[in-house]
Amino acid sequence: MPVSTLQLFSICVLIWGSTWLAITFQLGVVAPEMSVGYRFLLASAALFCYCRWRGLPLAFGLRQHQDFALFGVFMFCIGYILIYYAETQLVSGLVAVGYSVSPMVNMFAARVCFGTQMSGRVALAALFGVAGIACIFWPEFGTLSASRSAAWGAVLTILAVLSSSAGAMAALRNQKRGYSTWSSMAWGMFYGGALALAIGLASGRPLSFDFSARYLLALLYLALFGSVVTFACYITLIGRIGAARAGYIGVMVPVMALVISLLFENFAWGWLTSAGVALSVLGNVLMLRRART
Repeated sequence: MPVSTLQLFSICVLIWGSTWLAITFQLGVVAPEMSVGYRFLLASAALFCYCRWRGLPLAFGLRQHQDFALFGVFMFCIGYILIYYAETQLVSGLVAVGYSVSPMVNMFAARVCFGTQMSGRVALAALFGVAGIACIFWPEFGTLSASRSAAWGAVLTILAVLSSSAGAMAALRNQKRGYSTWSSMAWGMFYGGALALAIGLASGRPLSFDFSARYLLALLYLALFGSVVTFACYITLIGRIGAARAGYIGVMVPVMALVISLLFENFAWGWLTSAGVALSVLGNVLMLRRART
């Protein structure tokens, strides 16, 4: 039975919106660097099997592997290590909202790196997005503890966004060079996961593993559903309705993450949260809406 467009859209929003909470199930026993490494090595193994089944290319030269490694280091290693550490300081929904500014940062980065045109509408959308995030985070900054955990969590989230943007530019360059999306992701996740483990070991983190059902289920969910199934649905969706309309998934994911955080992490949803969500959604809608010709 074919999967409808609405079902594909819903799968992406529900799974990506819930991965932020699933990350919290991996925190505690295993160091974040190791959890990131396990997650993306497992995801890359699944993608390698998929590429082999589809007959997609997996053998590449040194230059191509350098491109894949650059993509993986920023997108699947540094960025996610920072996210995991950010979620030790903030509830998952707040980190998801902070991360939702990534498309706007990518717009500016694409302008600088590739000369992509950026309209005044996009600049206005960025202002709405930043204002929305400020509203959502404002109550956290108003109740800073002596450890200033909220401020540190926000800093880590910002650094994760910047790393993700660097990874997105590397992915865009790979696309311009004609690499298969699936092959690029498989190798990128492999290099990102391997480097995450190397960073953990170099930092003195033990190569430990948590065999509890909570950790194992979170690992499988994040690696297979959050990193493979959703990308398959998303790429299928792009083929059906185009990248611009599929991009509205990014509007709904942080909202879904906040709702899940409200239900499972006792997140205090106030009027500033509602105003911030509205501004963030408006900013993303403005950014993704095609200019009329």
